[in-house]
Amino acid sequence: MEDLVCPLAVLPTAGGDREGGGSRSDCVSMAALDLRAELDSLLLRLLGDLEELEGKRAVLNARVEEGVRSQPTPTFLSSALRRRKGPTKTPEPQSSEAPRDPLNWFGILVPHSLRQAQASFRDGLQLAADIASLQNRIDWGRSQLRGLQEKLKQLEPGAA
Repeated sequence: MEDLVCPLAVLPTAGGDREGGGSRSDCVSMAALDLRAELDSLLLRLLGDLEELEGKRAVLNARVEEGVRSQPTPTFLSSALRRRKGPTKTPEPQSSEAPRDPLNWFGILVPHSLRQAQASFRDGLQLAADIASLQNRIDWGRSQLRGLQEKLKQLEPGAA
């Protein structure tokens, strides 16, 4: 990871003054400075995204562990499903209907644990989507970082 860190270079000058005047080999080109600044900015965003990804994964792992520990015995659910008699013929879905809540399949008095499970599932699904989005952003950032490093190597053969 050491090759990813590119500190900004100080512009040396011939006479020590701030006006410049040094030879071309003594000065770092402005294009290289701009490229280094862009690299620094991209690297900071990438590190921030990696931190956010790590935090979201920790939340997801904690929720999974919590869900495994608090899993109730599905005696009510399994017995209700066994007793339920569905239609003998599967009805064809109609596109004009709005999506229905699957909890209504269990009647009016839905157990609280099912409502909690549904909310946890929705939260987990949103978290998984956020993680996937972050991962895509990180992959894009890494490819951009590699491209900028290659450009910097072309501008400054010995620096990067």
